[in-house]
Amino acid sequence: MAASPVTSAAARRERIAAHGVVGAGGAGFPTHVKLAGRAETIILNGAECEPLLHKDKEILREYPREVLAGLRIAAELVGARDIAVGVKEKYADVIGKLTPLLPAGGRMVPLTDSYPSGDEFILVYDVTGKIIPPGGIPLHVGCVVINVETAYNIARDQPVTDTFLTVAGAVHDPVTVCVPVGITYAEALALAGGATCEDPRVLNGGVMMGRLVALDEPITKTCGGVIVLPAEHPVVTRYERNWQHIARVGAGACDQCSFCTELCPRYLLGHPIEPHKAMRSLGFVEDREPTVIGTQFCCECNLCTMIACPEDLDPKNVCTRNKRQLAADGQKWQVAAHPYRAELLLASRRAPISRLVIKLGLRQFRNVGPLADRQYRPQRVTLPLKQHVGAPAAPVVSSGARVNKGDLLARPAEGALGAAVHASIAGVCQVLDDRVVIVSESGEG
Repeated sequence: MAASPVTSAAARRERIAAHGVVGAGGAGFPTHVKLAGRAETIILNGAECEPLLHKDKEILREYPREVLAGLRIAAELVGARDIAVGVKEKYADVIGKLTPLLPAGGRMVPLTDSYPSGDEFILVYDVTGKIIPPGGIPLHVGCVVINVETAYNIARDQPVTDTFLTVAGAVHDPVTVCVPVGITYAEALALAGGATCEDPRVLNGGVMMGRLVALDEPITKTCGGVIVLPAEHPVVTRYERNWQHIARVGAGACDQCSFCTELCPRYLLGHPIEPHKAMRSLGFVEDREPTVIGTQFCCECNLCTMIACPEDLDPKNVCTRNKRQLAADGQKWQVAAHPYRAELLLASRRAPISRLVIKLGLRQFRNVGPLADRQYRPQRVTLPLKQHVGAPAAPVVSSGARVNKGDLLARPAEGALGAAVHASIAGVCQVLDDRVVIVSESGEG
């Protein structure tokens, strides 16, 4: 469905804001704010490099015109004449379907089947050859990056009430579905035929950058994947480690081999981050690690922990804890990137997805996620007021109010960074401190 005509770029951005469109790739940055900048190049991020996830590919296969229409609108808003679509080269059918539909100035960029090819710093380099400066954003090198589902939502020109996600791993029927925002992870698991193990654990997002969630937690606009694993799976064991264990073992076992640094995507781009130095710092203090220059630039991809470390340590969590301590202390360093490191090293040190699947113990699961036409109508949804970067939205409805699907429930305060939240089913509202619950009166949503 193409967007309705509007009179100006400002009006278009206002509609995108009113519809609550955010980055659907995980971060949830409000899209209308991103599209207020000016850029030479706009890039559609179809890399989807987390193992077992297929949501973006499936949307591109099913809705290529809608996605490219949204990309064209976004390009017009930022003034980009160079329109690039990044898709893994192994998806030849998707590339073949998109190529003849590209807008003027559009080009396909086949990407390697490696991790983290979907990281926007890596993607900008692969598409343009430009390196985003440490602590910077794509706009600093004249680029804007948007996710596949984000472009789709721009084109729909309607409130965001549903989200696409892949449900995979230890499930009977790995599948990609479009579901109302606010259903539970348990409901999503049921749409994939349920778990194949008795005591499943669920990751929101993916095995590399996800987080363990409870089955009764609500799914938000930014959830692109639900990975189900047995409780004893080594990936689950890693995510369940506490900081005391990570710090104690890391201080005693790290032999400073520096593999974590040598495979760090940000280091390979020339950024001044060296995870092995963060690991080294664990041996100097008892109560907290010192603030190590460079950890502020960690992208949290988890390659250092999941792939690089031969001692099964956790450099990623050491870096991110240090990063958050730096932010809390208000410390920030201005540093330059190494100008030639990416050219020298990046191509030969990418982590193949096939290797990732083996190392993470995922070969036992079917690596498929076809898009299913399943109209799921929940009787109840829970809609957090913060599903985005910025401040929580403020409710505009009261408990007991009856709403229809698409009705506005909450919006950002005047001048605040945030995104609107809309009803994903029809029903009666209950407004709580940090969420709105809707119960369907008919049971049909």
